[in-house]
Amino acid sequence: MKAFQPDFRHLQEAAWNRQPQRLPLYEHQINLSRIEAVLNRPLQEIWDDGGMHEFYRHYCDFFLKMGYDTVSFEECLCNVLPGGGALGGHKKGVIRDRADFERYPWDEIPQLYITRNQPRFEAMRKALPPGMRIVGGVGNGIFECVQDLTGYMDLCYISADDPELYRDLFARVASVITQIWGWFLSEFADICAVCRIGDDLGFKSNTLISTADIHAHILPAYKKIVDLVHGCQKPFLLHSCGNLLEVMDDIIRVTGINAKHSNEDQIAPFHVWVERFGDRIGNFGGIDTGELCRLSKPEMREYILTLIRRCECHGGFAFSSGNSIPDYVPIEGYLNMIEIVREYRGA
Repeated sequence: MKAFQPDFRHLQEAAWNRQPQRLPLYEHQINLSRIEAVLNRPLQEIWDDGGMHEFYRHYCDFFLKMGYDTVSFEECLCNVLPGGGALGGHKKGVIRDRADFERYPWDEIPQLYITRNQPRFEAMRKALPPGMRIVGGVGNGIFECVQDLTGYMDLCYISADDPELYRDLFARVASVITQIWGWFLSEFADICAVCRIGDDLGFKSNTLISTADIHAHILPAYKKIVDLVHGCQKPFLLHSCGNLLEVMDDIIRVTGINAKHSNEDQIAPFHVWVERFGDRIGNFGGIDTGELCRLSKPEMREYILTLIRRCECHGGFAFSSGNSIPDYVPIEGYLNMIEIVREYRGA
């Protein structure tokens, strides 16, 4: 293979739904333990010892070593939400009724986010190798942040018991996220190849809230953020897990997203997304994460090369796992995927 030279424009072209000169690799997230295993470095210890700049240098070096043109990097809004944690922390939400909503310190959130994360984005700017930029920005979308404050089950109760509070929750969270994105783009648009939001709207058979609620409370907020991103001449990527097939046409039409990531074979293999939506948006994804754990290298090669052939000539796409690389994905499986794609593209 030729020596690898990163060029973020390959992934950016795919996000604009144009076929890049070289098939780009992409991952939404890679568990730190997998990165540490590949690099044979204790990155968590480096971070814990206060070595933020050294951590980010090694983190970027991993993406360079693996043949990515970009570095996946975001700082999640849920990390600074006062009293948050209901989304993934198995705890009761901090907002359960109108009184909780009214006393919640909404106005403090943007500064909390900036104080925590401005040094991190600045450190990433210094760490990026020549030719590389980030894919990311302000992590977590509207639906995830609302759930982080209420919990999914209680959010469903609120939707039935207090529709006005339900509406106001989405509106207030959307306002906060849009404000923070405005700050981020004013300070760090230069380090971005592609801006993205991760907001899981579905599960295997359907969306987690009604399509009517997605239309009313989520898509208009997405459009405001997408418009900000487009104002900086950047493409926008939506990462969203689950079965969104029935709402994807509306997501594309209403919000103006440029690309979408996440696929699961039980819902629809990646080529289905590409064939249905590749005339309008770029598609990022590929091998089902479960298959990374199960397939031998010859089986994986056949799976990946067959998939690539089916996706060619359907607009821009980037190859990745269908979701992410969690800690249970064997290193061998991940490295096999990387090797197969890099052999296919020749670098």
